[in-house]
Amino acid sequence: VVLGTATSTLDATGEVTGTWDMSGVTAEAMAAAARDLTGPILQVPPMVSAVSVGGRRLHDLARAGIEIERAPRPVTLHRLLTFPTSDPLVHRLEVECSSGTYVRALAADLGTALGGGAHLRALRRTAVGPFTEARAVPLDQVAQGHLLYPLAAVEHLDRVVVDVETTALVGHGTVMTGQRLGVQGGGPWAVTDGDGRLLAVYEDHGGGRVKPAVVLPTA
Repeated sequence: VVLGTATSTLDATGEVTGTWDMSGVTAEAMAAAARDLTGPILQVPPMVSAVSVGGRRLHDLARAGIEIERAPRPVTLHRLLTFPTSDPLVHRLEVECSSGTYVRALAADLGTALGGGAHLRALRRTAVGPFTEARAVPLDQVAQGHLLYPLAAVEHLDRVVVDVETTALVGHGTVMTGQRLGVQGGGPWAVTDGDGRLLAVYEDHGGGRVKPAVVLPTA
């Protein structure tokens, strides 16, 4: 994150929209601002994003020079650590966040919290769920032995095994009660049959009901 410069895209590719003298921001101040942003927060999606508003992608509107109001969305920062670098205006972040979090917007929010502006210079994703860089394989090195069964993709989710009758309902994407599916809590859940095949991923639908987020073909 680069302090002192805001951009139109919230990252280094955009046009500069504002500058501030933030050379006096200390590592302690940066860490304190990060602590204030840790946990559940509301975040406004950047104009340069794939979010749809009124049937149009925000990035398409941005390219046309149009900026519109965006409703803030709830996201969660489970962990947000900051580290100073040899450049007093550049700080490195480590972020563990919920799906849908925009790290570019987070960089801008940190700049605002510190009395100025900021933008994201570089971003590296180091994990998605249980899949870390240590488990990654370069595309040109992928072999048959690297392929995983679908269940491996959701190994971090709570798992529920259903009977034959419920398997048929799940296969049709049926919305049902959590009790019928045999789950409780907030989900999501990996739904398998008695043979261990992944049938679907179900999520909370409110009112004690659950719905499929995705249903896999079984044939």
